[in-house]
Amino acid sequence: MGDILIVSMHFGILNASGVVLATYPSLIMSSLLLGVIHTINLATERITTQNVTFASSLAHPFWVQKYCPFHEHDGTPRCCSCERMESRETRYAALKDGRKLCLECLESAIMDTVDCQPLYIDIQKFYEGLNMKVEQQIPLLLVERQALNEAREGEKHGHYHMPETRGLCLSEEQTISTILRRPRNGTGNRAKKMKTEPYKLSRRCEVTAILILYGLPRLLTGSILAHEMMHAWLRLQGYPNLSQDVEEGICQVLAHMWLESKLKSGSGSNVASTSSSASTAPKSSMISQYERELGVFFKHQIKSDISPVYGDGFRAGQQAVHQYGLQETLNQIWMTARFPY
Repeated sequence: MGDILIVSMHFGILNASGVVLATYPSLIMSSLLLGVIHTINLATERITTQNVTFASSLAHPFWVQKYCPFHEHDGTPRCCSCERMESRETRYAALKDGRKLCLECLESAIMDTVDCQPLYIDIQKFYEGLNMKVEQQIPLLLVERQALNEAREGEKHGHYHMPETRGLCLSEEQTISTILRRPRNGTGNRAKKMKTEPYKLSRRCEVTAILILYGLPRLLTGSILAHEMMHAWLRLQGYPNLSQDVEEGICQVLAHMWLESKLKSGSGSNVASTSSSASTAPKSSMISQYERELGVFFKHQIKSDISPVYGDGFRAGQQAVHQYGLQETLNQIWMTARFPY
């Protein structure tokens, strides 16, 4: 015969040695709790008891915000930027596309395309400072999540994307018609006898736009824009088709470099930003203490990413840049389509 499992939730406080100091029939504790599981074997009528421990709270790996495990699945809002959970004392701002933003992240959020232009100029200057000027004037648009996802689905290049896309570099390879052969001398209209065939310029590409998800803090928006600008630079420079980990990895390296430059300089952008959607008062270009913490968090996200494309790609690219320098790393990618090792 089988066993009957009876679970009695006798919760108790444990000391460092695992000894129960006190028990309570039902109590939510902020430390480890003890559950006693009784199993009755119907054949022998023997009762066995097993002690198991439960973690009564979880914590965000960066912010160390503690919360009940039930909030992982009960619909408690998370900030779409810093990932912290909404507490009972505060209410997050709701964006039109359903995302939630904490009030601290909302302070430096970039809400529309006009608001983002000073940041765009700042990142263009950042690339110029690396001797990587993006020659083409690429339109920058801030869009809602649905528009970004639709653009991603229509993209021809098939690049790897995270489940939540926050930026996109749209480009098209050009196809021109070239002369197939000239007609020989003879009668008739020579112009009508000219034949053409399509010829694909595999190393010429036009970047049509950069799309960024609206409503994200200045430093997060900037890091996403720096990432997408690197995609644009690679395509405009005629780099060969790269594996996903190499292309996304080097783009993450540039995003990380830009964040580091902002945290070192202490400014969010070189030009004060103004929001046409929220306020006409200028936002300070200086980084607040919370923005600085956000910048460190965004760097932490890039460095601790466990995905094989973005995470492993970044770590391989970062190691190559540290060992050989950015320019030599880019030269090796041009010649071999791989990071130097």
